[in-house]
Amino acid sequence: MPTLAALDIGSNAMRLAIASVDAGKQITLLDLLREPVRLGQDVFTTGVIAERTMEVACDALLRFRQAIDGHGAKHVRVVATSAMRDAVNREIFLDRVQQATGLEISIIGSEEEARLIHLAVKDRVDLHDRFAVLVDIGGGSTEITLAADGEILSTASYRMGSVRLLRTLGERSVDERQVQQLIQEYVDATQRRISREIGDRKIDLCIGTGGNLESLGDLRKEFLGADKDTVIPAQELDALVTKLTSLTYQERVQQLRLRPDRADVIVPAALIIQKILRICRAGQLVVPRVGLKDGLLLDIIEDLYGERKHLRRDQVVASAVQVGRKYQFDEAHALTVCRIAGQLFDRTKDLHRLGPEHRLFLEVAALLHDIGQFIGAADHHKHTQYLLLATPMIGLTRDQVAVIATIARYHRKSLPKQQHDAYRALSPKERVIVSKLAALLRMADALDNEHASKVHTIETEYKKPKFMLTLRGDGDLLLEKWALAKKADMFEEVYGVKLVVGE
Repeated sequence: MPTLAALDIGSNAMRLAIASVDAGKQITLLDLLREPVRLGQDVFTTGVIAERTMEVACDALLRFRQAIDGHGAKHVRVVATSAMRDAVNREIFLDRVQQATGLEISIIGSEEEARLIHLAVKDRVDLHDRFAVLVDIGGGSTEITLAADGEILSTASYRMGSVRLLRTLGERSVDERQVQQLIQEYVDATQRRISREIGDRKIDLCIGTGGNLESLGDLRKEFLGADKDTVIPAQELDALVTKLTSLTYQERVQQLRLRPDRADVIVPAALIIQKILRICRAGQLVVPRVGLKDGLLLDIIEDLYGERKHLRRDQVVASAVQVGRKYQFDEAHALTVCRIAGQLFDRTKDLHRLGPEHRLFLEVAALLHDIGQFIGAADHHKHTQYLLLATPMIGLTRDQVAVIATIARYHRKSLPKQQHDAYRALSPKERVIVSKLAALLRMADALDNEHASKVHTIETEYKKPKFMLTLRGDGDLLLEKWALAKKADMFEEVYGVKLVVGE
């Protein structure tokens, strides 16, 4: 049985999960460790990780490394989140850790963090046929993810993690009561944005993750006499918030027996989740007691058993469609262009020699090629590139989004040029991929030039140097053939063929 290790370097603490997995993909937890290293205490006020904090962190990570080696874990993933994303001296810290422990840390974006947490939640909570809001309150940020029927629709990150709020507001030299009031006002200020993200949809489940929310579940069971720590009714959450805010830090440690590194940050977390629960109009908060480390374990298993490609594609496409709706795209046209682009990709494999990942890049670019019209019709291809670079998508890295955005940018007008900054910033290999896929996207877009979805299928025949393309669909398709002939220049240049449109 393979042994896995997942290490989450958060803003408030570091958490390590070591587990084994059997042939049936059942996980057995072997070890669970936590180190209260608060990276965010420095980063959220000074922008850097202090030398003393680096030393403490390296010592903690060395102990984690010894545990990993002691269990013989061969499949290890280490990720860092908000504090590391913000730290100016993160590269120095990464190098220090690598030299001291041999561990290689990946700094993940908020969208990847949300995907991994959703993966863990979905494994624990039945999301089938349900519209759910997932709220992860960390030390540096709060991620709010909307999911329908087990698929992520969108995710948004808010810079109001528990450590960040305490450090930022505490710098104003006010007493604890005033800090609580400032936190409440800060959370209130984000209400409009959160409400807009959730919209008018009926929420079936409001799910909360993070150590602070798990502690709220513990308090519910211990001090309210409840039998469960995985569900907190809204009224009981209000009672817990009232209790927490009525006590000083020392009283929370003594009376509620909270850890010193929990007794301060639990207050902002409680105020945040109370506000979000009210916005969602939800009657209770579900606390599944899973987090980023659990999602990492499941992600490693997907890699081991070769399931990632299928699962990731579905999630990426669902996320892309949601992005399109956000920018009010012509969904029927987008789906048509995506379908035709996929057919073109499959029928030109001998020419482009690209793989499934690149097909997905083309599909996403096809779905979102026109979203720039949300800004304006003129130069909308450039606006599309801008919006894509500024909009996270679940299941894609920032580098992958940069490639997709550049493909979409060249669906019309100019062909790629070295003087174009975004194109020049790509690697030589990526620039070739962009050219090959943008050429196919231009053709697919031409085949739905009138946004009428008349083309159903295409047939191709390649006899060098001629590439014959025959259309099947509604009517004589004269406009589509005319548009295709106009936009074939890039295809012919990139692939070195002569396009012939069949009758």
